This record gives sequence, structure tokens and C-alpha cells, in this order.
Amino acid sequence: MNARRRTTMACCSALTLALAATACGGDPVSAGGGGKELSGQTLNVAGVWSGAEQKNFQKVLDAFTEKTGAQTRFTSTGDNVSTVVGSKIEGGNAPDVVMVPQVGVLQQFAEKGWLKPLSDKTAGAVDTNYAPVWKEYGSVDGKLYGLYFKAAHKSTVWYSPDAFEQAGVKPPKTYEEMLKSGQAVSDSGLSAFAVAGEDGWTLTDWFENIYLSQAGPEKYDQLAQHQISWTDPSVVKALTTLGTLFSDKKLIAGGQKGALGTDFPGSVEKVFGPEPEAAMVYEGDFVAGIAKDQFGKKIGQDATFFPFPAVTGGKAPVVSGGDAAVVLKDGKNQKAATAFMEYLATPEAAAVWAGAGGFLSPNKKLDLASYGDDTLRETAKSLIDAGDSVRFDMSDQAPASFGGTKGVGEWKLLQDFLRDPSNPAGTAAALEAAAAKAYKG
Repeated sequence: MNARRRTTMACCSALTLALAATACGGDPVSAGGGGKELSGQTLNVAGVWSGAEQKNFQKVLDAFTEKTGAQTRFTSTGDNVSTVVGSKIEGGNAPDVVMVPQVGVLQQFAEKGWLKPLSDKTAGAVDTNYAPVWKEYGSVDGKLYGLYFKAAHKSTVWYSPDAFEQAGVKPPKTYEEMLKSGQAVSDSGLSAFAVAGEDGWTLTDWFENIYLSQAGPEKYDQLAQHQISWTDPSVVKALTTLGTLFSDKKLIAGGQKGALGTDFPGSVEKVFGPEPEAAMVYEGDFVAGIAKDQFGKKIGQDATFFPFPAVTGGKAPVVSGGDAAVVLKDGKNQKAATAFMEYLATPEAAAVWAGAGGFLSPNKKLDLASYGDDTLRETAKSLIDAGDSVRFDMSDQAPASFGGTKGVGEWKLLQDFLRDPSNPAGTAAALEAAAAKAYKG
């Protein structure tokens, strides 16, 4: 979902894209060198980022250049990072470092033998600066290959304070309270939620938050690895809970049909655009970037969030995504790659992008004052405070044919469920059939 989310964000703000025009498109971006220990070397980095994200990551690369003297070159791969990197390796032109957007892709790279384990110094910094769960997600067969530099907090529900005030409601503490508040909002004249059903990945995020809270982290991990079936009663229960929302036309802007015709940027517009249709939109911290850049909202005042609430007595979930830096064995600049990974593991590197905005770091040593506003600081603190209870986006851990492809697998089946949420057990059976095929493949 992480790469998919980036694609939508890159298209959302004409102003941001205009400012980042020199960093967009297929052309690599270079940063000048200095006269320090890596002077004369060029570090080649590839990743899915484009637009504002690529522009801000370039600031991190520039800081590395200033620190070490190494030149840097970033190439945007687009969302299909695995195919692009594979072709570059086959052509003898492998990047030195790749920013990998999904756990499943990192594991795929490791299984293909493309990756070099991280240095002892980087591993030590991960042990010191990160919650253990981030090391786990960066490791394959006990070896640490991935350093999580950028994270997303995907357990935030964004809302209009004006709409809440008009309805006489406050941010809810439980899922049940959230639906009750939604009814009050609906009675006041707005729909409760804008749901981006046209983008299937948003529906996987809805399911994952409900499932993590309701079933707990152990079951979540088992389902993410397909160690339990999607027909497990815990899955049917979570789908039933989600179906309560999806089946209530008063709660969803435009009803099921309207939701299925709304993409992610459109869902944000329905809450924070010039003609609001809903009071709330569930998605990650990146909602703030669209509300601010495209609709001029002041984050923390015109647009703010509450944590995705606990479901039926469970704990409030914290679902995350993230981008892991990995070193390719076939890269030509191993010394520079190793130094860059050691740099990325420091709070100093994270602070560069934190100050630019549109970024969260899982590095617990990063001073929260590095973030540009109170809302970002609050979001980052929530991610850090969650510690080992954070769980990585489940669909990003699955084979792409099940959890990451438009029109098939989990995306399509949850869109079908949104269209008709009357048979949770049937949807669970369809999900299991698709998952079994994908994991077997």
C-alpha cells in the first residue's frame, strides 16, 4: 500500500509538483560532491518516490554528500520497483541502495540473493534506535537486510472540527462510539465518512485496523503469513464489524455506489474540499499532506485526527507501512552504500526530512521537535510509543497477486464486499481461495 499511496499523493498537488519539477520524471537527480572521505565516489539510489517525496529525499542525499563528499544519484523506479531493479541487475547497472516499499518485496529480493546484510555498525544502531519489531520486518532468515527509514502511521481517522462541532460530538474512544458519532453527524446534514472504495488498498487498511484491534497481534501475524485461513472465525468477525459500517448508507458519502466511485484523493476532498460531503476520512498520516497542499487546510485546526479507536474491547491498533533501505550485492560502490546505511540509521538523517514535512521516522532517538507542527509530532509520538505493538500493513506482507494488485485478490474482493456486505462468511471464503492460490504460487 505504501507505494500505491505514494502514487496518489504525487498526483494530488499541482503546486507541489510544480515546485518539484526538476526532481520528477525519469531523469535521475544528482547532488554535487565535497572533499571528504568518500570524495570521488557516486552512490546510486533507486526507489519509488517521485514529486515532493523525491524532492525531500534529495535533501537527505544532499546532507550525506555534505557529510562524506560522496556524490549521489537518485532514480525513480515507479511503483514496480521489483521489475525495474531486476532489469538493472541483469543489465549490469545495479543501484547501490534501493528504498523498498513493502516487506514482501524485501523478502523477495533476499530470496533471490540480491541483498547484502547490513554492517555491524548499522545493525547496532538499529538495535539502539528502533523498537525490535522494525528489525524483525527488515530481516530474512535471521539476517538484517533492511533499514526502515520512512514510516507511515495508518491508524489515524481525519476529521473536520467544524463538522464535529456542528453535530455536537467529540473524537470517539471506541469503534462503537465512532459509529454512534457518525449517526449524529449524519443527522446534522453531512455523511459521516468518505470512503475511497475505488482504490482497493484503502479497504484493506480498514480491515487491518479492525482485525488487529479485535483479533489481537498474534492472530494478525498468523493471518499475515497465511498460517491461519481467511475462513478463520476471527476474519468473519472482523468482516462483520466492517460490514456494519459499509451497509449503512447514512454513514457513507454517496452510499456504496458513491464510495466505489471515489478514489483516495477524492475521499479527502469530500471532507476538506470546498464543498464538504462528509465529516471524516480514514487513512494514514499522509491525509494531512493533501488537506494542506491541495485544499489549504491548517493542520491541527481545520483538519486534525483521532487514533483509530479500539474495537469491541480490544486495544487501539497501530498499523504502519514503511520504506526500507537495502544494499544490493551487485552495486559498484559498496563503501559508499555502507556509509549511507550507517547515516540513515542516525536521528541526524531522519531530522532532515522531518523538518521538510510529509515524513515519519520509526527512529525513537529522533527529537520530536524536528517535526514541523504539533500534529506531526503527535502522530510520530503515537508511532514510537506503540513500540513492538506496531504491525506492518498486512497486504504489503502478502504476495502482490493477493494483496497488491488492482482488480484482483484482496483489493477486488473487499470492493465486492463494500458493494454487498451481506455475506461476510462468503467473502472470507473467496479471500481464502485467492490467498491460497497466491501463496502457493
